[in-house]
Amino acid sequence: MAVKSPCVELCQFDGKTGFCTGCLRTLAEAREWKKMTDHRKHQVIKDRARREKKLLSR
Repeated sequence: MAVKSPCVELCQFDGKTGFCTGCLRTLAEAREWKKMTDHRKHQVIKDRARREKKLLSR
């Protein structure tokens, strides 16, 4: 089964972390999402909590 994109259509990238403030992916991850393996997509999604913490602690 395909992994759904975490995009919430709020594409603004934080200059310090490089994460999108909406979906917490990097610009490269957002661009490459359709080409990623499901395993890699799951890794990106599982990393969301760590990324959110990093974004909020800046």
